[in-house]
Amino acid sequence: MKKKISIIGAPMDLGQLRRGVDMGPSAIRYAGIVDRLERIGYEVHDWGDIQIGRPKLVTDPKTGLRNLEAVVNANKRLAEKVDEIMENGHFPLVLGGDHSIAIGTLAGVSKYYDRLGVIWYDAHGDLNTVETSPSGNIHGMPLAASLGLGAKELVEIGGYSPKIKSENIVIIGARSLDPGEKQLIKEKGIKVYTMHEIDKLGMPRVMEETISYLKERTDGVHLSLDLDALDPLFAPGVGTPVVGGLGYRESNLAMEMLAESGLITSAEFVEVNPILDERNKTGILAVDLMGSLLGEQLL
Repeated sequence: MKKKISIIGAPMDLGQLRRGVDMGPSAIRYAGIVDRLERIGYEVHDWGDIQIGRPKLVTDPKTGLRNLEAVVNANKRLAEKVDEIMENGHFPLVLGGDHSIAIGTLAGVSKYYDRLGVIWYDAHGDLNTVETSPSGNIHGMPLAASLGLGAKELVEIGGYSPKIKSENIVIIGARSLDPGEKQLIKEKGIKVYTMHEIDKLGMPRVMEETISYLKERTDGVHLSLDLDALDPLFAPGVGTPVVGGLGYRESNLAMEMLAESGLITSAEFVEVNPILDERNKTGILAVDLMGSLLGEQLL
């Protein structure tokens, strides 16, 4: 991983109904991410936050998607910033914001790779489209949009599509999948480790298999980590909590193994909602995981 890290915040809560996740980047910064990374030995550049504003909340009459225009505009701005970070040769670290921001992150990153891999560390698949979404919330669509599936406005952010291929994706921690997502996973042959597999195999084997799988087929790997992958006991401050999730040590081990592999070339941490949190517990957890991912060691 590059020794220069550029942080960019995407304070957006327009991809879903529950407000407050727009304060996620502030909570993560307050938990000390810049100092933490500097202590590890990185040169850290904090670019601040992209401007989201407070647009009127609307449902798009054509697609039924919530806040489509605002989400598209924000992701275009994020894609431009991430593109600039990549152009400068820095490691992009994006702070969310709801998971719809992954559309912009991947639009800015994937043009620099021929075979970008993605680790989607999440309780959800985020593989819905206009046709399959039960809610119309765009934070449930970023992985599908990055595959070139869904509303044209989302798919074409960055000016090209698709950003990634289904065979280069690994989803880890899934335990809440909609019917349309299950069907798409089977159709596309997407590799998924649900909580069943993780309980059965253990995190060390899951990560060993993930690393081996992606190492042989990709030229870079993006980590998209939704804090709701962890059980609400450890991460109470998330927009869409699902019981029965990953533990603190399991997740730190996963990040440590990714650090050892040297695979990760960009990352984002999303869905921290301080309004629902307990004394910034989830923001602090996010910083702990970032430290592990980026090479922090006990000895």
